[in-house]
Amino acid sequence: MSTVQRRDKINYYLDIAETVLERGTCLRRNFGAIIVKNDEIVSTGYVGAPRGRTNCCDLGYCTREKLGIPKGQRYELCRSVHAEANAIISAERSDTIGSTLYLACHDAKTGELYGDVEPCSMCKRLIINAGISTVIIRNTHDKYTTINVQSWIENDDSIGGTDGY
Repeated sequence: MSTVQRRDKINYYLDIAETVLERGTCLRRNFGAIIVKNDEIVSTGYVGAPRGRTNCCDLGYCTREKLGIPKGQRYELCRSVHAEANAIISAERSDTIGSTLYLACHDAKTGELYGDVEPCSMCKRLIINAGISTVIIRNTHDKYTTINVQSWIENDDSIGGTDGY
């Protein structure tokens, strides 16, 4: 009898999120997000301009990068909708309540896994309002960070300042 080595469930979902990010159109960082509830994928999302608008990869430039804006600042100048937001708006709220959001990021220039990230302050607000209970972020091929969304609610200061884009 042979024993099959199966990928653990969390990394399985993070692998899928990493595949989703391949559709991203950002010239800085591409994120892939999937929402899972009751062991079923509810929705997916990646970084890209709103439907019908031109993506940065098609324009050939990133406005924020062109202006030298550091990560985490001046999102109103970004053309893209974040992966987390796209996953949330593609799901029924009844399916997001109590769900888990899996998030992976690659540097758009190198294609390398970018593991030191977390949702921006606006996406944190969306995640809270969607009723998502847990966010799991890929750090390496096998390691990840698990965030209890309740901690963002209890620590109101957590919704300002840091981000991954």
